[in-house]
Amino acid sequence: MTFYDQKFGNATRPPKAEVTVPKVPVAAAPALKPSFAEAVTKRRGTLASGALVTFSFLYYARPEDFIPGMAAIPVGKISGGLALAGLILSWGRLKGKMPLAIKLVLVLLVHMCIAIPFAFWRGGAYDVVVNQFSKAAMVALLISMIVSSIGELRRLLWVQATAVSVMTIASIIVHPASPAGNSARLWGLGGVFSNPNDFAINIAINFPLCLAFFLGTKGVLKKLIWGVALLFLLYGVIATYSRSGLIAMLICFIICVWVFGIRGKRPQVIVAAIAVLFVGVGVAVSTPRYVVRLSTLIQGGDVQGSMDHGSLDARRELLMESIRVTMHHPLFGVGPGNFQAYTQSWHVTHNTYTELSSETGLPGLGLFLAILLLTFRSLKQVSETEAYKKDPQIQLFASALRAGLTAYIVGAAFASTSYTLFPYFMVAYVAALYKISSSPAVMQEKQPAGTSLNSRTSQNTYGKQEQQSLAWTR
Repeated sequence: MTFYDQKFGNATRPPKAEVTVPKVPVAAAPALKPSFAEAVTKRRGTLASGALVTFSFLYYARPEDFIPGMAAIPVGKISGGLALAGLILSWGRLKGKMPLAIKLVLVLLVHMCIAIPFAFWRGGAYDVVVNQFSKAAMVALLISMIVSSIGELRRLLWVQATAVSVMTIASIIVHPASPAGNSARLWGLGGVFSNPNDFAINIAINFPLCLAFFLGTKGVLKKLIWGVALLFLLYGVIATYSRSGLIAMLICFIICVWVFGIRGKRPQVIVAAIAVLFVGVGVAVSTPRYVVRLSTLIQGGDVQGSMDHGSLDARRELLMESIRVTMHHPLFGVGPGNFQAYTQSWHVTHNTYTELSSETGLPGLGLFLAILLLTFRSLKQVSETEAYKKDPQIQLFASALRAGLTAYIVGAAFASTSYTLFPYFMVAYVAALYKISSSPAVMQEKQPAGTSLNSRTSQNTYGKQEQQSLAWTR
């Protein structure tokens, strides 16, 4: 018997008091300040991104067509210098794997450089390669390697879509189409918009981008602005009287209805498409000249009142001539931009594919087709990523770029766009979108089992991006 039992009897012994140790909160690890080298690299990346946006604005918005006296400023050289500066500033960030499509763009540039000594007119070939296509290669490389977030990509797409919309509206106001005189067809203010056919194809390419912003933006006023822009773009294609532009727009329109309306389960898009079709048919019926213009696609270019002036037959002859030139010069062609001088026709081929084959040889055409094929494959791979399934922005932009690229492939068969920048802009956009959409999944897959902190950090980062994306579409 214990002393406790002798003194207090068989009373139950009180439980022993537990000693609790207060928990001291563990202080979070202080955030590491970025090193000087990291700060410099980030600063260079910001400057490179700004140079890229500025270059895109100057190329599409063409302020020299609006601001008096600015035409005397060499905007083209300035924009090229900005692209080169952006490439130099971003060299420290070019550490990721370069997309294969962009590599082929650079290979195409090298092939064109090799073709210069074999050109019919070396000076003209040098000018085309150095002053035109080299910009496209630099911009494609810069976009694909520098753009690393959906916000940066959205900014570039917004600049392009807005600039093309503004240029279309300005062209309609400044150069309205009228049934008499040389202004019967709408033509742009200058640059890539100066030719009605090229102008119409550019409109068709950018139409799905504007539609994506219309569907993704919030607010009645913003939706109204984008809706008005879409109507002007549709009218712009009709006012150009461009048969190739109309075909490209119809293909693009069908894809947009299918992707955004039917697959995207947006009945408002389907209703709007039906209304636009009825209005378009009404405009065509009430404009006999437009119907006559379209009839030349079936009857040929000799229909009276079609404003064809023999262009359809002439383009058919140019197509056959470009094929003959390709057969005679299959390896290097007659030199970039030399088809006009070589044939003494002083007309371009009006076909991107035969322009490349006749001026850069079959290897140039093969590289270009491979670039387009890889770009569409990248779009397919984007649609298979987890980011695509979770981020509405990626869904919208992937669908818009697919529709725009399809419109370009159709329109390129009727226009010479081999050395212009806008097709390579699209290729680079897709490459950047694939990198953005695949990076979260790659980060999660590469996390080891024991690095839970890093895993949570990457998941939280992606969760914030997803919340921002959902907010953008509300």
